[in-house]
Amino acid sequence: MQRRVVITGMGAVSSLGMSAQATMDGMAAGRSGISALEFQDVERLQIRIGGQIKGYDEAAHFSRQELTLYDRFTQFAVLAAREAVAQSGAALAGTQSGVVLGTSGGGLQTQDENFRKVYEEGKNRVHPFVVPRLMNNAAASHLSMLHGITGPSYTVSTACASSNHAMGQAFHMIRAGMADTMLTGGAESMLCFGGIKAWEGLRVMSKTGCRPFAANRDGMVQGEGAAVYVFEALEVAEARGAEILAEVAGFAMTSDASDIVMPNQDGAVRAMRGALADAGLCLDDIGYINAHGTGTLGNDRTESAAIHEVFAEVASSLPVSSTKSMHGHLIGGTGAVELLACIMALREGVIAPTINHDQPDPACELNVVPNVAQEAKPRATLSNAFAFGGLNAVLALRLAR
Repeated sequence: MQRRVVITGMGAVSSLGMSAQATMDGMAAGRSGISALEFQDVERLQIRIGGQIKGYDEAAHFSRQELTLYDRFTQFAVLAAREAVAQSGAALAGTQSGVVLGTSGGGLQTQDENFRKVYEEGKNRVHPFVVPRLMNNAAASHLSMLHGITGPSYTVSTACASSNHAMGQAFHMIRAGMADTMLTGGAESMLCFGGIKAWEGLRVMSKTGCRPFAANRDGMVQGEGAAVYVFEALEVAEARGAEILAEVAGFAMTSDASDIVMPNQDGAVRAMRGALADAGLCLDDIGYINAHGTGTLGNDRTESAAIHEVFAEVASSLPVSSTKSMHGHLIGGTGAVELLACIMALREGVIAPTINHDQPDPACELNVVPNVAQEAKPRATLSNAFAFGGLNAVLALRLAR
């Protein structure tokens, strides 16, 4: 018999707040964390807004020695994990625990800083820890060391689906008996000159704001931060009397195999249907979908059409919101932060809104929870992630029972 998997701890840092609860409170309030970007050479960019974490003092959280090893994305992952582990109270040390995190850019801040030193300032040497700081597995490795985790630990990098893929892998490992407890989620910090300049080339970024599913959308807005969770086997969590936040009911992943940047409706449909089947859920069990909802024409309309294909006559009334409108698109870390909206819906009965939604797109006939949160009591939720490269990952959560 497959083991059931539950969530017993959650932690987050985002432009909406420096904890999971603060981030959820920001979502519930429909507050925007998107503001003017502040970093070196931002005036050379066309895109100057993002979900940047302002007022963050790394020295208040880490020692000088730690900061020589921690890129900003690693710092965010460590902070989120501290909160999740403290809430969970799980014993993580040993071979029955593991770490799977998602990221896309990894230590991009470190790369940007050191490319500047070499190419712009003409320096011939860089710090000896540049490689350990920039590698994509840095955050996962540091979490394993900080918590004495000697089981399976690694990083998943599948662009915008990285976190969902990571959490899905953690779910599978516990369900299959490969581990009892997993730290999982994702982290990203790409808000720097090189990071934004590269994305400008794609011409999918907005200069004004994130407006998913709206007729006046003009592109996506990036954010930064992290969310980390403690996943546990149900029997392990129950044996120690842990509070259960939600159950991870199912997971599915598909590949479009069609285009490197344009999404494919069939791939999204198969991923949602696969997650429902894996969880043993019916269509009417789902009371909320956290959409991928990037605010680009191709993504919004393809995802909307996929939801209609899967959910048929109930699609137009089913609450479907994009919290990217508030915290921005965290690329590899985005699915982890967005899972908070699903947990909030299940536990608090609050459906996060899609803000900036003043001009509905007739081609996206959905209840996007426009501008103001809605009250509901969903039994189960889906969280969608549809990445560049046609890589799709959907998680199903339900109330623990």
